[in-house]
Amino acid sequence: MSAIDFLKKLPAAFDASAAAGTDAVVQFAISSPAYLTIKGGSCSLDQGTAANADVTLTMDDDDLVSLLKGDLNGMTAFMTGKLQLDGDMMLAQRMTSFFDASKLG
Repeated sequence: MSAIDFLKKLPAAFDASAAAGTDAVVQFAISSPAYLTIKGGSCSLDQGTAANADVTLTMDDDDLVSLLKGDLNGMTAFMTGKLQLDGDMMLAQRMTSFFDASKLG
């Protein structure tokens, strides 16, 4: 499964209660750039580059899928150079808790 196909699953797996009070834009700098907008208890995915993202995650497509599935630890990915972050690091750390992993397959 491509990274963009995997990212398209995120809005359906979004847990609004876990993300309560979060309004943010998360940019994914992958082979086909995309960004998540989390606002008002909802989540949407758009392809392309956001005008002003709160955090940008730069990584290979396969590593991103592994990270979001929980197979790759975010801190390990960051420390080994598989993940580069620009912006709100705390948001990046909290982000995986906003989604129900069982719905991501």
